[in-house]
Amino acid sequence: MSDHLPRFGDAPAGPSSTLDPDGRLAIRRLLPGTVEDAWSALTDPAQTATWFGTWRGDPATGIEVQMDAEEGRPWMEARVHVCDGPRRLELETGEAGDPWVLELTVEEAGPGWTAVTLRQRVAEAEAAEMIGPGWEFYLDRLVASRTRGDVTAIRFEPDYVPGRCDHFRALYPAT
Repeated sequence: MSDHLPRFGDAPAGPSSTLDPDGRLAIRRLLPGTVEDAWSALTDPAQTATWFGTWRGDPATGIEVQMDAEEGRPWMEARVHVCDGPRRLELETGEAGDPWVLELTVEEAGPGWTAVTLRQRVAEAEAAEMIGPGWEFYLDRLVASRTRGDVTAIRFEPDYVPGRCDHFRALYPAT
């Protein structure tokens, strides 16, 4: 990957992208600061606007998120299923027939560090090879936003696609 990606200095175990024991894609990133700081970065519209996109609406009835890094800056609908701050957020996006259920968890990772893990059930390698790099891209933008890095310098292509596609494809056993 390129040199512009976030650096972690003396952080505990760094970024990782794996399948968790439940078979969900799990992408972990470390942020400096407290659990509460990380929770704000994930849920405060002013902060999400710096790395993902702004959102509007009422979490109890549904929100819309404008994805800043996507072509045309589209709005996507999301429904919040669980908001157990400052530790767990579960939401659903996508079409009714093919929803994405995303779980974000926040936990202490060592003195001065917090781990954010995004989990999503992805059924097959062909989907994971694009979904995984996409979430890594956004989570690395989150890290950059929290470490005063240049969020706009993080490029989806070629660093994440095709750069990380093989990694995610390899997580799935050949059938």
